[in-house]
Amino acid sequence: VQLQASGGGLVQSGNSLRLSCAASGFTLDNYDIGWFRQAPGKEREGVACISSSDGNTYYRESVKGRFTISRDNAKNTVYLQMNSLKPEDTAKYYCAADPPSCRTFITIPVGDYWGQGTLVTVSS
Repeated sequence: VQLQASGGGLVQSGNSLRLSCAASGFTLDNYDIGWFRQAPGKEREGVACISSSDGNTYYRESVKGRFTISRDNAKNTVYLQMNSLKPEDTAKYYCAADPPSCRTFITIPVGDYWGQGTLVTVSS
């Protein structure tokens, strides 16, 4: 069972990135999937989560309207589209599978599985 996040990079403020979370060894659409981030010296933050049961999505307040989480079941991949990026979005981003609850993931960003993360750096 493995999750691999990719798509990070260095962008200027206001630009966009799309992160991908690919799974091997299990089928992502059977699980709630969340994205969390962690900046150096800061606590982990839940960013977004997509429910497997009803497709509902949940977002951190600071990214609402800018980030979109989605699934492509045929590719066994979950995406995080990030628009209008800000310097405060700079962090390493991780995807996590099977949190206790997608609804609470934003405040308690934990999951049974997660990968190595991908670094997002937003310059001003």
